[in-house]
Amino acid sequence: MPELPEVETVVRTLEHLIKDACIDHVQILYPKMIEGDRDDFCRKLEGEHFRRFERRGKYLIFRMDHVTLVSHLRMEGKYYVQQPEEPYDRHIHVIFSLKDGRQLRYRDTRKFGRMFITDIDEDFSHFNDLGPEPFDEAFNAAYVRSFRKGKKQPLKSMLLDQSFTAGIGNIYADEILSACGLRPGRSCARITKKDEENIVNETRRILSEAIAMGGTTIRTYTSSLGVTGMFQNDCCVHSQKICRRCGSEIHVKRIGGRSSYYCPHCQK
Repeated sequence: MPELPEVETVVRTLEHLIKDACIDHVQILYPKMIEGDRDDFCRKLEGEHFRRFERRGKYLIFRMDHVTLVSHLRMEGKYYVQQPEEPYDRHIHVIFSLKDGRQLRYRDTRKFGRMFITDIDEDFSHFNDLGPEPFDEAFNAAYVRSFRKGKKQPLKSMLLDQSFTAGIGNIYADEILSACGLRPGRSCARITKKDEENIVNETRRILSEAIAMGGTTIRTYTSSLGVTGMFQNDCCVHSQKICRRCGSEIHVKRIGGRSSYYCPHCQK
């Protein structure tokens, strides 16, 4: 599943490719991809320009002239900017034909992605109960202390909780805990103030490095927009057999239904 760095990569790449491009018409090939009235969706986007590009958690936010288009990639969603004559397969579900002759195509093999239209000035600060962005000032050690108060859930589960902070997924949660020297199954009630500071600092450092590398291409994800993620080459524990810090064998444990990779030597 695309996580924050991958979604940020897509947002930045699309901004470079289609900023100020005008939508001529919209073709919906899989109706369930659209939340709300589909005819209204198409009508409101025709003649609109892609003006501003934002991200909230794992959501792509396109500010148009008069409306906002929101897209959630979910498991397998990808965008392609192509020419109309280029062939496409059955996994292309929405096509935005641009007035300059190009097409923005949305491809999703699992069909889990969703799109909807909302107001041009929609405030996403509290959208879908998402927590603060990892790079926001509100995400700090005091916030971590307040969030975990009274909770005993595993640290891995806390990091994956989108109401804690928006955008962290399985890969980066493993890497953050590895950098902090904390095991994924450890209770969030059993960490120190220093651990809280480390969680904030390592989250920002690792996500920043991943964004700089274009995201991670583990399994099926690529930006499909000419940007290939390279962060997987730097993963210390996730999907690894040997810890890149100490050379110990990596252990795998199921936590909350997710495979969690950790080094028993480096993570206490």
